[in-house]
Formats: sequence, C-alpha cells, structure tokens
Amino acid sequence: MKLEKSIYPYNPEARVLPFFLFGIGGSEYQARIDRPDGYHCAQILFCAAGSGTLEYDKKAQKITAGDYFFLPKNAPHSYYPDEVKWDVRWIAFEGQTCDELLSKLGMTVPVVVTPADGTALERTFDKMVISQENDILYCDYTCSGLVYDYIIEFHRWTDSNADSARSRQMSMLLPVLKYMHDNFRTDISMTQLSEIIGVTPQHFCRIFKNTMNARPNEYLTKIRLDKAKQLLTERNVSVSEAAAGSGFRDAGYFSTVFRKYEGMSPAQYKKKMK
Repeated sequence: MKLEKSIYPYNPEARVLPFFLFGIGGSEYQARIDRPDGYHCAQILFCAAGSGTLEYDKKAQKITAGDYFFLPKNAPHSYYPDEVKWDVRWIAFEGQTCDELLSKLGMTVPVVVTPADGTALERTFDKMVISQENDILYCDYTCSGLVYDYIIEFHRWTDSNADSARSRQMSMLLPVLKYMHDNFRTDISMTQLSEIIGVTPQHFCRIFKNTMNARPNEYLTKIRLDKAKQLLTERNVSVSEAAAGSGFRDAGYFSTVFRKYEGMSPAQYKKKMK
C-alpha cells in the first residue's frame, strides 16, 4: 500500500492498552531525519523502494528496498535518502507491556532485517492503516493486537537471520569438530585447527567462540573429560590410565582440570561411580 501521509491516533484511554499505535505513515520521498536524543516511542520502518542510510552508534548502514529497521525509543539515530526517491513506511508504538516484551525479545538496540518474504508484515501494516481510516470506534483496540503481531513477525525474521548466520558458521566448523573428536588424544594446536578451514588462528578463535559459546581449548578439554569419565567407570582402569587414554599427558594436571570442572578428584569420581 502506497502511503503519503502520517496518522497519529488520539485516544488517551487507549494508552492503557498493552500495545498502542502512536503513529503510522509513509512517504515516497522520505526526508532526512536527525534525532540526537532518539524518539520517545519505539519504531519499525520499511523501505519499499529507493535507498537511504541509517546512522546509529557511530555506524552507517545502507537501507535498500525490502529492508526493515527497528529503532528502540530514546536511541539516537539519523536516516536520510541516498537518491531523490526513497519510499519509507513506518509505525511508532508504545503501551503498558511494550517495553517488557521488547526487552524479552532482545529488541533493545537498532537492528536491520531483510525478510525473505515480507508479505505478512506488509499485510499487517495495511490492516493498521485501513483500521485507522475506517474503524473510528475500535481502531485503537484492533491496532493494539496488530502492533503485537507486527513486532512478533519482525522478530521472527531477526531470529531467522541470526540462525542462518550461525548455521553457516556451524557448517564451516564441522570439519574442525570432527577432527577434534577423532584426534583428542593427540596434541592439537590452534594453527592446525585454523588451517583446516583456511583462516588465521585469531579469526578461527573468534568464529569458534561465537558459534560454540566456548573457546577451542575449552571445547577440547570437555571432549577429553567426557572420555576420561567414561574410562573411570571401567573397573580395571586407573586414574593415570584414564588421563593418558583421554589425551592428558600429565596425571597431576589431569586431576587439577578434572576437579575444576567436576568439583571432585578423578579418584573420588571413580569411587562414586562404583
């Protein structure tokens, strides 16, 4: 739906609703907006055509057709067209439970999303406009539910984009993970692991930590401890044999690491598992 106006509902009673549509609008020729102190409501904006730039947190991000961007309330920002025609539609919202929901969803900083299919978002936006234009008595109540739907659908694509990025990183790390599980009894260096996927050791450590929520050495230690615990349950395996069989070269170091992670010594664990 093309839109060349702004609508600001006025119903003080509706402000007690869980979600309240403070404003909705759009323009095919979006002007520059500078808000050094942010806006008093949260906003979700959509680029239907053309391109512009969003600036926040000392960053500048290109916004093109199909992009949505979220701006939390009171977050300093600017956005402006990069060409004559920049078609932008927006909603601004608040409500009694709005801040709580946004916090639970992690929507506390500006974010840009490009949905693979924005049909649901566009339909919800159109319903809000139609309700404001045609349903004088109940538009605020109708739009309260529609704002909630809009936030959830936007967040769904935020999660989807994050999951896709993590999936790509996980796929990249699969050869490394297999190597670690197959060779945990040997000495393994960060250089060896980084060479498997063709990146520098520093970059490899960043990717691994972001994807696995653990440093490579921590992950490798966990593999070795899991194997050690398995060996310690066997009747005829000593602590030193369990250490050697799980990749620890020194039984004393093995005992120190085991106690740190398991809260007891290997000997105590072995006795407990009997």
